[in-house]
Amino acid sequence: MSQNENRKVKKEHSEAREWIQSIIIAVVLAFVIKMFLFDFVLVQGSSMHPTLENGDRLIINKIEYRLGEPDYGDIVILNYSSSVEYVKRVIAKGGDTIAIKDQVVYVNGEPIDEPYVNTDPYGDFPEVTVPEGTYFVMGDNRANSSDSRFTSLGFVDRKDIVGHVFFRFWPFDKFGSVS
Repeated sequence: MSQNENRKVKKEHSEAREWIQSIIIAVVLAFVIKMFLFDFVLVQGSSMHPTLENGDRLIINKIEYRLGEPDYGDIVILNYSSSVEYVKRVIAKGGDTIAIKDQVVYVNGEPIDEPYVNTDPYGDFPEVTVPEGTYFVMGDNRANSSDSRFTSLGFVDRKDIVGHVFFRFWPFDKFGSVS
């Protein structure tokens, strides 16, 4: 083999090695980003109507709650079981009291302003104290939401909150931040 041919073969091997390294780095980066920083979710159902609609595609921030705690009004993703994730809004935290009377939510005895809630009628809820380390969450479509008012979901442990919804990228006519 001539010296030129030998250089050509080495160059081709070098390019292939660079491509393989680049692909491996990209896959590892994507994995780290998805596991620890951000994730994509699809809204299934109408429990967050009118804020979120069935079929909306969202980006969630996973690192925010590794550094801090969910806050009142945050829209969060809950890991309810290995196969089900819920999207809900944080209404109350551990130590708070919550009650619902005539479609008004009271946290620590004070009514909270909820301009985002669907206006369909929903029932009252007796006053309870949220246990420490848990959260009381509700959907914005209160008449059609499985949330902390019901024993099937109940109070949500901190460890079950996956991340904070912060951006909608589909549909394009609603593209932007979610609050």
